[in-house]
Amino acid sequence: MNNPIVSQIIKIATPIAENLGLEVVDVVFQTNKRPPVLRINIRHAQGDTSLNDCEGLSRSLETSLDESQAIPGSYVLEISSPGVSRQLNSDRDFMSFKGFAVIVTTYAPYLNQKEWRGRLQERDTESVHLNQKGRAIIIPRDLITTITLDDHP
Repeated sequence: MNNPIVSQIIKIATPIAENLGLEVVDVVFQTNKRPPVLRINIRHAQGDTSLNDCEGLSRSLETSLDESQAIPGSYVLEISSPGVSRQLNSDRDFMSFKGFAVIVTTYAPYLNQKEWRGRLQERDTESVHLNQKGRAIIIPRDLITTITLDDHP
């Protein structure tokens, strides 16, 4: 379950990131750390995400976050790129990585398995379609916890 602060942070960070040519990919607020850690993963809209992109968003976002008082007390702000071995979340991810090897993890067994490996074919509103060595696998989306790129296809 997401921390309610995360949706506020997304509303604040998204327009600032877009003005810098960046996309907010993921926001995590870790309250189990002291001080809490706000991690925002970004991606450059036109190419590789650089350290300058992360630094630019950090500087631009700090004041807006402090003024909004969305996070009471002190916290650590981390801006980073999700990197290559990341989870697929957005429609853009699923279009970009069509045909790539992925690992699909379900929270409950589906056809006696909780982990599926195959090539991503598509994602629709109800399921994710994989090709497993020529065999079509269709996994219901409501069972899926994560979909990540497979580093060892």
